[in-house]
Formats: sequence, structure tokens, C-alpha cells
Amino acid sequence: MRFLPDAEQRAFTSSLDAMLGAADTAAVVRDWSRGEHARGRALWGRIAGAGVFALAVPPEQDGFGLRPVELALAFVELGRHAVPGPLVETVTAAALLPEPERLVSGEIMATVACGGPYALDGDVADLRLLLTPDGLFRCPGHGPVRPSIDPARRLTALAAGELLTATPAAGRALALARLLTAAQALGVGLALLARTVTHVERRSQFGSPIGSFQAVKHRLADAKIALEFARPLVLGAALTRTPEDIAAAKVTACEAAYATARTALQLHGAIGYTAECDLSLWLTKARALRTAWGGPDECRAAVLGGGARHR
Repeated sequence: MRFLPDAEQRAFTSSLDAMLGAADTAAVVRDWSRGEHARGRALWGRIAGAGVFALAVPPEQDGFGLRPVELALAFVELGRHAVPGPLVETVTAAALLPEPERLVSGEIMATVACGGPYALDGDVADLRLLLTPDGLFRCPGHGPVRPSIDPARRLTALAAGELLTATPAAGRALALARLLTAAQALGVGLALLARTVTHVERRSQFGSPIGSFQAVKHRLADAKIALEFARPLVLGAALTRTPEDIAAAKVTACEAAYATARTALQLHGAIGYTAECDLSLWLTKARALRTAWGGPDECRAAVLGGGARHR
């Protein structure tokens, strides 16, 4: 079977890529890391205007209906450009809430904590939600900001407040969040690979570009293969939407991005360690996404558990 995005999907991702490419997202990420959100919120509005958040809600709520393949393709681009903010969480909230119109339009952003008290960007989110087996709660405030390995991913503790719905939806929310995190990680890995290829073509040693060295080629080939194996798993999981397929896509994409980050860091040499180098914006994100919404061990257990149920 040959699985490729159709012409409409390619046009959508191309337009999103062009918009994000013109936005100087590296500067937006650095602002966000310092707690300066003006440019990030402006970009957020443009992402909403492109219809990204509308892909998670039905037409009667100003959406396009749940379109997980298009969502996954969009999040690959968001990861490729390292866009900061609670993107996964806002889409997850939009899919859960009975009235998500303000989220769809980009007027507000939301964050969601699930499986623990900490949520991404609770200090900037307009709507804070806590999802437990007992239901979905609105949180009145947030605790102190905690540091993260990715400075642009600010973690805050939430405490349950008003009960919005008692319908258990943790499984559905977790599956959607994992799928989008996998797609975002895939985009991060692709960006790291592209930047590293450009670097090794430009940097010379012993009179030759280091990209001509066999050992460098092997490292880049391994990264490329890992990412290309992850891509169909992510898009396939978006089609099937089974928890096992999504968990498999999540662990594969995140491990591929993390391995690519390690390769990118090694091939950039000492410059790759510096915060001044834009590469660091993707390096830290690859590491953070690896454990967001379920780390490798948890996702592998979900895959194995699903396989046991189907035997």
C-alpha cells in the first residue's frame, strides 16, 4: 500500500510551513522562554486562523470535524518550526469541552494535566484543566513555575476546582495528546536532521567538508532511516486511532527524534552545546517530548498490553 498525503493535505502543510517560516520562530521561542509571550500569542492567532485547532472539533462548534491525519501533518510542521506553547494541550481541551469555540478561534489557549498535577504553560494559559478518572475539572490558578529541560516548556502544578463534566474521557484525551506529541517530535527530528546536514556540508576539516566523511554519512543515514520509519507509524496511527498504534507511533517518533538530537549535537561539536546556537531550541524539545504524555516504557507497555488483548 502506498500512503502519501493527498494534494489538499500537501497544500495545507505547505501553507503552514510558509507561514511559520516567515515568523522567525527561533526568536519567538527565546521570548517564550523568558516569559515574554506577546509574539508567541500573535503567532498563536495565526495558527488558529490557519484552521489547526478547528481540526479537532465538529462543524457545529466552528470546527472541521475530527481530522486526525490533518492534525498530525500540522503538528509535524509545528514541531519542525519549534513553535512554543501548549499546542497539544489546547487541541486536547478543544476535543473535550462542549463549547470550544474560543479555543478554535485562538482567542484563548488552554493547558491540560492528565495523570499528574503538572501542566505545560499554566502560567500563560487562559484555561487550565485537570483530567482525572472522576472527570474534567477547571483549575482556578496554578502553582510556581518549575524548570524543564526545555526552557520554552514551563511546568506548573494545578489543583482541581470546578467540575466541568463527570464523563471519564482520560483515555480519549491521552490518545489524542500522544498522537500529536508523536507528530510534533517527528517534526523536531526532521528539523534537526536538516540543520545538521547543512552544517556538515559547510564545515570543513582536513580540507574537505565533514559531510564527506564516511562516519558522518553513516550517522546521518541512521537518523534519516529512523525518522522515515517513524513517519508512516504516525500517519497510520492517525488513521486507525487505536491506543496501541498511537503508543507505538509515540515511542518510535520520540526515540527517532531523540537519537537524531544526539547525532546533531555530536556533529555540531562544541557549538551545539551553546544556548546561543539555535540548534539548542530543537535539542531540548526533542528530549522533553520524549517523556511528555507517556515516556518510552509506558508507551511500550501500552503496545504490549494491547497486543495481549488481541491474542
